[in-house]
Amino acid sequence: MVSPGRRFRERLRTGIDPSNQSRQGRQYMKRISIRLGLTLLILVALAWGVERFSDANRYQLFGKIIAKVHTEDKVIALTFDDGPTDEATPEVLKILADRGVIATFFVNGIAVERHPDAMRAIIAAGHEVGNHTWSHRRMMLVSPSAVRKELEPTDAILRDVGYEGPLHFRPPYGRKLFSLPLHLAREDRLTVMWSVAAETFQPDQTAEDIARRVLAQAGPGDIVMLHLMFRGNANSRAALPVIIDDLSARGYRFVTVSDLLSYR
Repeated sequence: MVSPGRRFRERLRTGIDPSNQSRQGRQYMKRISIRLGLTLLILVALAWGVERFSDANRYQLFGKIIAKVHTEDKVIALTFDDGPTDEATPEVLKILADRGVIATFFVNGIAVERHPDAMRAIIAAGHEVGNHTWSHRRMMLVSPSAVRKELEPTDAILRDVGYEGPLHFRPPYGRKLFSLPLHLAREDRLTVMWSVAAETFQPDQTAEDIARRVLAQAGPGDIVMLHLMFRGNANSRAALPVIIDDLSARGYRFVTVSDLLSYR
């Protein structure tokens, strides 16, 4: 602690009060800390906002997007993400065929390349197919060239295995921001999201819980999203017939995404 006498002598020598200088230093550091804190808070808020906007189901910066069709007709589109796989595709197709249901499969190009017979079986059964990128990468902060590398080879391989229908697009994890919507808009291509999603991807979620969540949410014009293609999706596959049977008993019909669009 500086003594009063020493402080007085220092003030006479320099014309500066050491205690005032110290106080000013503390005030300066406080102002810097406040500014840094506010800057950090703004950056966090911006990051949160971008993240929330990137997975918005009903709007994007460019092009057309749909998550639901507003109609009083009791029609629902079942959509399945990922795959195909040799392991799960036959089971899924049998569930659908036994009930006369048509669905829309959003598939990954790399999986089509690895399991072309499974993809051909989906096409032969009359289901609609959509592009879900080549490698299932997040498409939020990507370059235009990365968008092309994910979409164009997937389109090409789907045509190569015999699919001739419309190729709508669904982004993995629902993520999109600038480059992806702009690319789709330039191609006049639809981004298909969803209005009903029940899977938590937690190991303790049962088939009954998945079915209950879907049935509680589903209504006219909804697009239901499920993941059925991998070993970890066994409960979702088990929920599928329950979902179809219950909604059918309520008078719902199942249509492809393209057919659902005609109800707009």
